[in-house]
Amino acid sequence: MSDLYLEFPSKKRENDAKAYLREFIESGSLINGMGNLDEAESFDEWLTMTRDYHEGKNLPDDWVRSSEYFLIRKEDDRIVGMANIRHEQNDFLIEHGYGHIGYGIRPSERRKGYATKILALALGKCAELGISEVHVGSLEDNIGSRKVIEKNGGVFYQKLINDGEPYLEYVIYI
Repeated sequence: MSDLYLEFPSKKRENDAKAYLREFIESGSLINGMGNLDEAESFDEWLTMTRDYHEGKNLPDDWVRSSEYFLIRKEDDRIVGMANIRHEQNDFLIEHGYGHIGYGIRPSERRKGYATKILALALGKCAELGISEVHVGSLEDNIGSRKVIEKNGGVFYQKLINDGEPYLEYVIYI
């Protein structure tokens, strides 16, 4: 597998980030781990929001400090995924089992091992933040996501129902 790394968002990735989002929309894929890139009025607005949330500023009610990262493949300098790391848990996150990490892989790049790698790299960021018990969730019927979590040391924690869907929460000790 190509060398991959996490990169904090910057203006230089605007065109690739827009293409990344467009690919999700055009494929009809569920948009995960994008830190609201799909909801921002502009890329600049999203960058400001991303920086603010990373610094713990201007957080919406019930949100916690978080950091957004692009998963970059060195060989072609392309975004292949995104990860959102929540620095702490609050009552909402605990109640719904969403955990510390959300991530997604570009639809055209799935089934290549990138999800396993992005979660491993995100766990490294959690370790840097001093989070030793990391909670990660998956829809119960998303077998691929569950396997990724388990490959990264995830241990089943609890089953919840979110928006009528069975949702599994795992814990990873780092």
